[in-house]
Amino acid sequence: MTLDDLYATILSRKDSDPSSSWTAQLLAKGPEKCAEKFGEEAVEAIIEAVKDDKAGLTGEAADVLYHLLVMLAARDVPLADVLDELARRQSQSGISEKASR
Repeated sequence: MTLDDLYATILSRKDSDPSSSWTAQLLAKGPEKCAEKFGEEAVEAIIEAVKDDKAGLTGEAADVLYHLLVMLAARDVPLADVLDELARRQSQSGISEKASR
């Protein structure tokens, strides 16, 4: 499964009955709840990284990516826009890119 596939699945659940899936439940609770869940998962990933638990970090990283995509969907931000921004940034050094912000 690619991130595009996962994002498409998330979008397909956007108008689904919240009792039908976890994704539909999250989206029904609104963008703020989606952002909160993303933050929780990011903190859990940080903890696993600090503990040097590769298996734990792998699982939490998957959760972070999933919840990031849910948060993007909740705010109608296409994954393609994020990927385009990454491609744009790749054309310059990280130091230059940061200085331009």
